[in-house]
Amino acid sequence: MKSLLKFIPIATLVFLGIVAFNKVETTPVKCMVQLINYSGEGAYIITSLINPEGKYEKTLYVQGEDSEWYSDIPEWWKFYGKYRPNIDAITGETIAGGERSIILLQIPTEKIDAGYSIRFETSVEDKAYHKQDVQFELTSESIKSKVEGNGFIRYVRMMPQ
Repeated sequence: MKSLLKFIPIATLVFLGIVAFNKVETTPVKCMVQLINYSGEGAYIITSLINPEGKYEKTLYVQGEDSEWYSDIPEWWKFYGKYRPNIDAITGETIAGGERSIILLQIPTEKIDAGYSIRFETSVEDKAYHKQDVQFELTSESIKSKVEGNGFIRYVRMMPQ
């Protein structure tokens, strides 16, 4: 038992070194989402990092806290629903027609100017689903831009912090 106790400090240092080494540097970007005027329920908005092959890589933010409705966002659900990682730290309330919301995205710095994209998907109960309401390539310039939406989103304005 005593010999096992000698290894605990070493194992702890190795673990902490691995955790520190694997920490991903992120670029904080403030994002304002302005919705079009519509009547009805609030919009669920999923903000995702899309890899150069067009596949989901990471969920950056979810507007809509009731997980019962996540499966109504079919393309994202195919990705998220398989693993269901804890997204509590990156969720917020839905926003209604005509409203705006400001969120903070933590974008992995190494993904900027590397062929990745940001996608905003929207879904409103008894209305419609828009897989690519807004989607744009993730570049040093695009994280300082305003991009028009195609569905419930009027526009998204990005502002690096």
